[in-house]
Amino acid sequence: MDAVIAAAVALRARLRSASPPARSRRNARDERSPRLIAFVERLPHRAGLIATALLLAASTGLGIVKGGHLETFIATVSDTRNALANSAGFRITSVAINGRRHLSQDEVLALGGVNGRSSLLFLDAASVREKLKASHWISEATVLKLYPGQLRIDIIERTPFALWQHGGRYSVISDDGAVLQDYVEADFLKLPRVVGEGAETRAKDFLALLARYPQVNAVTKAAVFVGERRWNLRLNDGLDVRLPENDVVNALATLSNLDRDEHLFSKDIVAIDLRLPDRLVVQLSDDAAKAREDALKKKEPKKKVGDA
Repeated sequence: MDAVIAAAVALRARLRSASPPARSRRNARDERSPRLIAFVERLPHRAGLIATALLLAASTGLGIVKGGHLETFIATVSDTRNALANSAGFRITSVAINGRRHLSQDEVLALGGVNGRSSLLFLDAASVREKLKASHWISEATVLKLYPGQLRIDIIERTPFALWQHGGRYSVISDDGAVLQDYVEADFLKLPRVVGEGAETRAKDFLALLARYPQVNAVTKAAVFVGERRWNLRLNDGLDVRLPENDVVNALATLSNLDRDEHLFSKDIVAIDLRLPDRLVVQLSDDAAKAREDALKKKEPKKKVGDA
């Protein structure tokens, strides 16, 4: 036991001798501090002011970033410089927007990031143009600044082409499949309807083909894209027409001729299947199927006495 105690005392003494006392460390820091102060005091007067200003600016910037106020700070600086430009005579006093049909003037300005605080002097025309083109409604835009206070914007709007049903909702789409808006106004209710995944990008070609057969097109309520491979037609009275994946032209021609010659669409049927190349399959309604079954039973010959 005495040996262990002696070893511990010796180790403690060695550690004390290896590290300087806390007072020595404080003295070292105290010696460095006057040196730094002396160095700053030896700087020229203007350099000291500049260094102080830079230090304050850096501290302010660090506080803004860490506090999450960077966007607010940038907006404040932008509003301040715009206010100065407006007071100097560069306020936007007139705006001309050409090419709009569905978007209002306020909507176009909001899309471009132009508001009542914007000044013509600091307005970035290229940035406004890119913001406008980011909207699905606008395919092209030109922004011109006419000093001292006129702003001219020319846009080309995409045209509403069809209503696309997907995921249980309707969207207004353009002919290239871009979704213009996810709600349907009364003005768009007469647009053709397409249904199914992938239908938005394939609708243009198919609806153009369907328009070549007005006999069929006139009674079509919706075109349904099935399995991203082929189309079905849903007619106004609920009749389903199943088209083939290939040779759609021949199927539509056959369908149109049958309705013209045989009044096919007015018959009591629920489905027409044109997927087989050599035949047409018709599915009767329940009532029509029962009536046909009863009629066939009546036509069956009665058995004579003595027939096995």
